[in-house]
Amino acid sequence: MEINAGDTAWVLVSAALVFLMTPGLAFFYGGMVRVKSVLNMMMMSAITIAVVTILWVVVGYSLTFAGDSGHVIGDFSAVGLKGLLAPDAVSGTIPTLAFVAFQLMFAIITPALISGAIADRATFRGWIVFVAGWTTLVYFPVAHSVWFLDDGAGGWIGDKLKAIDFAGGTAVHVNAGAAALALAIVLGRRVGWRKDPMRPHSLPLVILGAGLLWFGWFGFNAGSALSAGSTAAITFVNTQVATAAAVIGWLIVERIRHGKATTLGMASGAVAGLVAITPSCGAVTPVGAIILGVLAGAICAFAVSLKYKLGFDDSLDVVGVHLVGGLFGSLAIGFLGSAAAPSAVNGLFYGGGVSQLGKQALANVVVGVYSFTVAFILGKVIDKTIGFRLSEDDEVAGVDQAEHAETAYDFLAAGSGLRGHSAIARPAAAEVETDTAEKEGAKV
Repeated sequence: MEINAGDTAWVLVSAALVFLMTPGLAFFYGGMVRVKSVLNMMMMSAITIAVVTILWVVVGYSLTFAGDSGHVIGDFSAVGLKGLLAPDAVSGTIPTLAFVAFQLMFAIITPALISGAIADRATFRGWIVFVAGWTTLVYFPVAHSVWFLDDGAGGWIGDKLKAIDFAGGTAVHVNAGAAALALAIVLGRRVGWRKDPMRPHSLPLVILGAGLLWFGWFGFNAGSALSAGSTAAITFVNTQVATAAAVIGWLIVERIRHGKATTLGMASGAVAGLVAITPSCGAVTPVGAIILGVLAGAICAFAVSLKYKLGFDDSLDVVGVHLVGGLFGSLAIGFLGSAAAPSAVNGLFYGGGVSQLGKQALANVVVGVYSFTVAFILGKVIDKTIGFRLSEDDEVAGVDQAEHAETAYDFLAAGSGLRGHSAIARPAAAEVETDTAEKEGAKV
């Protein structure tokens, strides 16, 4: 097909928007942790950019979108992006390399989402190895199964089963959420969990991160139309509507349960809505998006407390927001799907029966179980070999100092009028500022 300049421009801009989501996630997660962990939390997101980019170019794109082997994985025909630089390398109406760039950003942020579940207690080397292994063993085959379409000869979820995942509810959020649960179990609870107040050290950073995520998500969802047309417009509107509704849904639950509507709740509700609308943004009407958003916000607000009842330490509520939100958004297609939307499938409430609901459920259960299993085994192997769980002393002292020899805020220098220096050059000062930061965090 002939390349369309408008479609190409839209996909490249959308790729940049999705890329921005990973720095946004770094701010979002970074603000939610204690002051002694903020740099490590941001580094865990940032390092996925480096690791996954190289993997994607060398072998990832080929295993995800080049050919098909058993409806679960691609082949090695496009290793190193071989053959994709030619002028006639086209995917639909855009250059194939534009599609490569766009899908790369999805591959980057998916493992980054997992990091929030193991905040404060993971070694950086263990995390790097996990990202490389999980992305190769889980993300590439799952993304192929969901998004490689070839008239029935593609991936088993999207092309054979016909389960709908417009932009990543199954391939990204359920996939990452299940892995997050596995790692939270493997690494165990943080020192002082359920006893010490582990409050966010910077709510302004959380709001900044949530805003960047919301902004970038328009590329995530509307960009998945892969063209600048009506489908992109509908998914754009649905994304905005559902997210706004989810904020309201979350805050209502907070108000009922705790008597206050919080800043953290508003940010978390927005992310829950973004997660839930991701698989269904091309399958529902704007009114359906409102219903979906309100319910997603409320359900995820309740779901984040499950970790206390079930006893697993999911530091930043990845399971409650991404696994539960992604699953709910995907299943909602079976109820709220409308033939008037681009996906053209009626759900139960529109006279479509339970067929689509069954397809959505099967796809998500299989992906969730597979991702959890591989992540659990991989996490155990890493922990027993090079070490994944930080030592108790290092965790108490602070993962920033232990893993990176740095601290985020130099309170001593700020108070004395001195310029900040590396924590490597001033270890004694680093201990003082970490202790000061803990005291400051306790006051918040």
